[in-house]
Amino acid sequence: MATVRFTVAEPEAGLRLDKALAERPEIGSRSLAEKLLRERAVLVDGELRTKSHRLEAGSTIEVDLPQTVPALVAEPVTVDVPYADEHILIVEKPAGLAVHPGAGRTEGTLAAQLLTLGAAGGEDAERPGIVHRLDRDTSGLLVVARSDEAYGRLQGAIRRRLVERRYTALVRGHPRSRTGRIDAPMGRHRREPTRRSLDTDEPREAVTHFEVVETMRSHALLDVRLETGRTHQIRVHLAAIELPVSGDAEYGVVGDLGLQRQFLHAYRLRFRHPFTNEEVDVSSPLPADLEAALSVARARA
Repeated sequence: MATVRFTVAEPEAGLRLDKALAERPEIGSRSLAEKLLRERAVLVDGELRTKSHRLEAGSTIEVDLPQTVPALVAEPVTVDVPYADEHILIVEKPAGLAVHPGAGRTEGTLAAQLLTLGAAGGEDAERPGIVHRLDRDTSGLLVVARSDEAYGRLQGAIRRRLVERRYTALVRGHPRSRTGRIDAPMGRHRREPTRRSLDTDEPREAVTHFEVVETMRSHALLDVRLETGRTHQIRVHLAAIELPVSGDAEYGVVGDLGLQRQFLHAYRLRFRHPFTNEEVDVSSPLPADLEAALSVARARA
């Protein structure tokens, strides 16, 4: 990792931090600038600042640039593709497969398989066509673009909350009501940057809806719908109302019901096709490991 330092010149005074970073030749793009800010790799006069921070002339900016990694290379497709046309794909991601490269690795990701499938769109070459994501240990459905135009239209639909994203979650405990709406802004944890929290310096709107499908002695099966799509949103929100997700090593109940990962599956995507306006409605069955854990929870009832 290389550290780059520069002083804010008079013409840069008043610029947003993310814009100033994107204009530096060492960075060169808004997407990389925002990635560096998300990863807390940027200091202004020795302090962390938000991307909208307005710069002052004479301030010193330090940026920890990651080492150059090999370009993303297409890999054989192992994921199921329940829907595909010339504009979009819907793929079924298994648990354990990262959506895109991270920590200096480009191999063994969904993104590498998407290259083979003809996904395209967006500024980040490591995330071809990816308009939303799932955590590594969350399974289920993702919609992906196959062109820049499709990418823009899908991104707009998600931003306007026109893409219905539903999840099945098994939690420890019982909700106080059959349905619920969790409206709790969240962001990066103050001390642990890989975690998310409601107690944060950079809160962003986050809304989650849930409905009880089934109750067992110690657990409840929930149908969860995202209104927004923040990182770790469902896991953090459910833990915040004392309904931790079973098997979730980060926010929930570790090893619950013999689970090796969180009981969270993105089982349904429904939206209007960005080009034809016809309804696209795709569902995914519960994976075998989650079915087994659910059977154990039911047997305890």
